Amino acid sequence: MYIAAFIYKPGQRDEEFHRLSAIIDEIAISLPGFVGTQSWTSADQQLINASYYWEDEASIQAFARHPAHLEAKRQYQRWYAGYQVVISKVERAYGDGAITQLLANNRHGEVARA
Repeated sequence: MYIAAFIYKPGQRDEEFHRLSAIIDEIAISLPGFVGTQSWTSADQQLINASYYWEDEASIQAFARHPAHLEAKRQYQRWYAGYQVVISKVERAYGDGAITQLLANNRHGEVARA
């Protein structure tokens, strides 16, 4: 399991931003290997973290190379005041079960699977 975290400082969002954002989400959902997504906003509202969960690196690469995703990347300065992408491999995930999770509880070091 992998997480591709897109962390960004929002800028001006226009109609084109919302159009491409919706298309990119649809593309992610349609790809084999997509597990789910979560978004977080920092307490000071300065940063947003949109995390996409994937079964493997090949799935992340397929998403990254999609033409609509590449189109949005070319125009990122229109909508973002800065960004960082963090790709993480999940070694394990666990909790008390009270929160619905994208990742299964796993305390034994195996790779978590949704």
